[in-house]
Amino acid sequence: MNKKFYGWWITVAAFLTFGFSTGLPYYNMPFFYDYYQKSFGWSRADITLGFPIAAFFTLWVGPVLVHRFSPRMLIIAGTLLTFLSFVGFSQMSGNLNFYYAMWFLYVVGYIFSGPIPHQVIVSQWFRKSRGKAMAMVYVGVAVVGSLGSFLVKPLAESSLGFQGALLVLGALVVILAWPIAFFILRDRPSDMGQHADGEATARADVKVAAKPISFLISKPAFWLLLVGSMCSIGAIGSINQHMKLVFQEQGFTDQEQLNSAWRTANVLILWSSIGGRLFMGWLADRFTKKYVMTATYALVALTIPLMLLVRPGSSWELYAFALLFGFGMGADYMLIPLMAADQFGVNTLARAMAIILPTDTIGQTWFPYIVSLLHRAWDGYNNALMVVFAMAFIGAIAIALLPKSGPEDEESVPGAAGAPAK
Repeated sequence: MNKKFYGWWITVAAFLTFGFSTGLPYYNMPFFYDYYQKSFGWSRADITLGFPIAAFFTLWVGPVLVHRFSPRMLIIAGTLLTFLSFVGFSQMSGNLNFYYAMWFLYVVGYIFSGPIPHQVIVSQWFRKSRGKAMAMVYVGVAVVGSLGSFLVKPLAESSLGFQGALLVLGALVVILAWPIAFFILRDRPSDMGQHADGEATARADVKVAAKPISFLISKPAFWLLLVGSMCSIGAIGSINQHMKLVFQEQGFTDQEQLNSAWRTANVLILWSSIGGRLFMGWLADRFTKKYVMTATYALVALTIPLMLLVRPGSSWELYAFALLFGFGMGADYMLIPLMAADQFGVNTLARAMAIILPTDTIGQTWFPYIVSLLHRAWDGYNNALMVVFAMAFIGAIAIALLPKSGPEDEESVPGAAGAPAK
């Protein structure tokens, strides 16, 4: 082929669109929770209930709709829905039903423009270099999300107020993502007259047999991975959603001081997550994945009591918590599909993750709401976060109980179900 391979431009483009569509809104929405509390009189339970309700009622969207449309068009449509949800958030006057409806719109936008279409695009463009390209794309979520953390504080403290900041944040999703999605992204190499990895000729896909779901649910290892990942992801979601409210309760009562503490922590978490993803991924290629994943989950658990030490004027506790939690968080998400492939075979990865991902989503969204209820029942975060710590520790134990070795190499079977995209 005479054309220079376009796939690495696709990787850079997906790095940006994934960051704008997912990292920018998701990691910066909790910044506004204390503003909702002060402006509308909502409780923590009211504020954190929107996400889990929306996640529960949109579980069908991915399996039913996503595979029917072009990934690039899904990113365009999803970022539009995200923008519209933030327009709604910026216009709220205290009606909780309207707030929950905007969360529904946001979650559909996230499903359309988040991990799934980006994974599909990268998987179409790469085979031999798929892992490296995918890792680069996922770094975009942390990088862009952290840049958004520098933006929301001055916007909310300006004449725009927090509602104007929400509107600007939503507008940026569309303004920044659409030109890249329209003019640079392409769904597959054939759209540019090329082949995966820049090869001169197309390579026929190898069809391999995938084990049925009945095989998975009969394996204790499957249930250990499901419970372990759900507990750890639920703990991470609880910290992300409640972090600013925890800081507020621990003495950061001045609004500017509270905003600064949250920004510092969130930026450090996201930057550290990049290092965690890259380093633990390197370890997972060289050592038993079970041990690497157990260490990661234990690290996430141990950072939770550390957050309770953060107080105004205690910089080292804030930095230590954010750096360690971010490192564990970045590796946590990445290791789940790697462990599923290691335990059940790459051929069965798609079926395993089709069950694990929805349960992780339930944990990620509902556990923060449960923490809100525990905070109200126990009049504070100390005991509520100890429950989160226990849950994260249970996740680490579940992973430690997994078998050390995965399945035997699976034989390729022409005509059987295709291997899933990583």
